[in-house]
Amino acid sequence: MGKNRLEAFSDGVLAIIITIMVLEMKVPHGDSLGALAPLAPVFMSYVLSFIYIGIYWNNHHHMLHASTGVTGGILWANLHLLFWLSLFPFVTGWMGENHFAAVPSALYGIVLLAAAIAYWILQQTIIASQGPDSPLKAAIGSDWKGKLSPFLYLLGIFSTFMWTWVALALYVLVALMWLVPDRRIEKSLHHGA
Repeated sequence: MGKNRLEAFSDGVLAIIITIMVLEMKVPHGDSLGALAPLAPVFMSYVLSFIYIGIYWNNHHHMLHASTGVTGGILWANLHLLFWLSLFPFVTGWMGENHFAAVPSALYGIVLLAAAIAYWILQQTIIASQGPDSPLKAAIGSDWKGKLSPFLYLLGIFSTFMWTWVALALYVLVALMWLVPDRRIEKSLHHGA
């Protein structure tokens, strides 16, 4: 199977996830700017999740670009990633509706952690399919961001029960780390061409 079909399917799922998240934001009753104030937590959680979905979409694209083909294992690893990403609308809405309360914020962190692990599994599955001279393995190098992110998510999850703002700051920090697209793969592929 060609990787284009996998990428198109994944793009479609991510587009649906973003659509569901925006549809979860309810229109306020009232015509003043003050009517928007109660929606601030919902909007802030939406913005954070939108950024995360964008980060996954961008890096997923680069990772598949470095892939030479698709195996059954890659298909299942990709579905595993999409499963965790498909939970973003639920945890985003729950966290925002409850003004970043501890349990919803912890569950949000758990989904972020699970998605990061699923992304790593997909990455490792692609590397394994490419063999010892994997261009993807060479491109990601030491992958310090990929190793640091799960640790920060865990720290955030445990922080929610003492200082929710610390947890949210950690979730934002990880997003900021990844906001600039990971250009290692792109650079590696252009050097090899």
